[in-house]
Amino acid sequence: MAERDSRLIVVTGATRGIGRALTERFVELGHTVIGCGRSQSGVGELSAAFGGPNRFDTVDVAQGRDVDSWAREVLSAFQAPDLVVNNAGIINRNAPLWEVPADEFARVLDINVDGTANVIRAFLPAMIDNGRGIIVNMSSGWGRSTSPDVAPYCASKWAVEGLTQALSQELPPGLAAVAVSPGVVDTDMLRSCWADSAASCPSPREWAPGAADFLLSLTTRHNGQSLSV
Repeated sequence: MAERDSRLIVVTGATRGIGRALTERFVELGHTVIGCGRSQSGVGELSAAFGGPNRFDTVDVAQGRDVDSWAREVLSAFQAPDLVVNNAGIINRNAPLWEVPADEFARVLDINVDGTANVIRAFLPAMIDNGRGIIVNMSSGWGRSTSPDVAPYCASKWAVEGLTQALSQELPPGLAAVAVSPGVVDTDMLRSCWADSAASCPSPREWAPGAADFLLSLTTRHNGQSLSV
């Protein structure tokens, strides 16, 4: 890959699942990844596996001040990102809504919705100043439909869909916001819902090559769209 084609890509939730697989694939393709996750050991593993110029930090995206501090450090060392993948997310334990404790419900929204907004707030101004960039907010089939026992997760992903469409109407030329459903992938989150039947779905590593190409193909013409890998 020619140097001019290399992109700077921010990936949240990079330490596991589809975030980890996307990170690996982006690096293989010659891009620079700025990743974060809540697991200090997971971040250490990423740093050891990929090293510079990639950068990985322990950040809880639900904590706005921590995200702001991380973004300031990143932007002082790198240019504005070309692509931001808001992937960090959690799911509630399977239960009817009235049995989900308030603090568990709040934590799902804190990470899935507030975390997405925190990262956008921290990185988007630099992207606007640079005149270009793509924001990808990872959604879900449950951001466009519903199922029992995952009401908090559905609520969070429906919120991500609405947030993305509203943001797309606010962006200046040269930028885009896109909601992307990854499809059904054999992750720990899916296994929490489907148990061993999730094994029939592609693993994150099997899913990542096509997904990475898909995300890299997004342009301003996709602004405001709800797409699926």
